[in-house]
Amino acid sequence: MALSKEFDPASEVPGLKKMGPIIIAVAVLLVLWIFSPFVIVGAGERGVVFNQFHGVKSVILPEGFSFIVPVVERVIKMDVRIRKSDTRATAASKDLQTVATEIVMNYHLMPDKVNKIYQQIGLDYEKRVIDPSVQEVVKGVTAKFTAEELITKRQMVKDEIKTAMQARLINSFIFLDELNITDFQFSKGFNEAIESKQTAEQLALKAQRDLERIRIEGEQKVVTARAEAESQRIQKETISPIILQLRAIEKWDGKFPQVIGGGGAMPFINIDTGSVKK
Repeated sequence: MALSKEFDPASEVPGLKKMGPIIIAVAVLLVLWIFSPFVIVGAGERGVVFNQFHGVKSVILPEGFSFIVPVVERVIKMDVRIRKSDTRATAASKDLQTVATEIVMNYHLMPDKVNKIYQQIGLDYEKRVIDPSVQEVVKGVTAKFTAEELITKRQMVKDEIKTAMQARLINSFIFLDELNITDFQFSKGFNEAIESKQTAEQLALKAQRDLERIRIEGEQKVVTARAEAESQRIQKETISPIILQLRAIEKWDGKFPQVIGGGGAMPFINIDTGSVKK
C-alpha cells in the first residue's frame, strides 16, 4: 500500500502563500495597536489618562507623543480650544411678556482641569452644564426687566447674563470667553403695541416740530411788521415840507396845469428859502 502524502494547506488553497505575509503584517499591527505603549495628543487637545485599576489619573497629557501603560491605561482626548454654544431660552419679563432669547457663547475648557471635567461631568458637558445654565440664568435676568427695557437696556441685560454665566461655569472648570444676545423675540401683540407707540411718538414729535415752526414764523412776521412800522415812523419824521416841495419840483415836467375859470392866479410851489410868485 502506498503512503499518503502529507496535507499542505498552502498547496491546496490557491494564493494562500501570497497572502501569508499580509496576514502576518495585519496581525502584528493589530497587536501593536492593542498593546501600544504611546499615544499622540493632537493640537488644541489634552489627554485624560484612565487607569483600569486606579481610575482617572491626575496627570494630564500635553500635545504630542506621550507614553502610557498598554492595556492598563487608555487616553481620552479633550478639546480645549474655544468652542461655540448657541442656546435659545424662553422666559417671562417683569411685565409678564413672553420673550424668546437667543444666546451665543464662546467658551473653552480649562486645560489643567480636563481630568476633573471628565471625572465629574463627562464628555457631554454642554448638555449637562452649559445649556441648563443658560436657561436658568436667562429666566432669572429677564424677570428683572420689562419687555421694553430688554430692548432699551440691551447692554445691561447682556452684562448681567454674562456675569451670572461666568460664575456658574467656573465651578465646572469651564471658562466663558464671550457672550452675545443675538435675538429677542416677543409676542405678536407686544410687537404691534410697540409699533403703535412708535407711530404715536413720531406723530407727536412731528406736531411739536410743526408748532415750533409756526411759532418761529409768527415771531418772524411780528419782527418784520415792527421793522416796517419803525421804518415808516422814521421816514415820516424825517420828511419835512421843504423835502416834499423839492420832490414835487423834481417830478414837475415844466408845464402849468390848465385852469378853466375866473382868471384867478395859478398857484405854484412856495419854498421858504426862496419864493415863486403867483
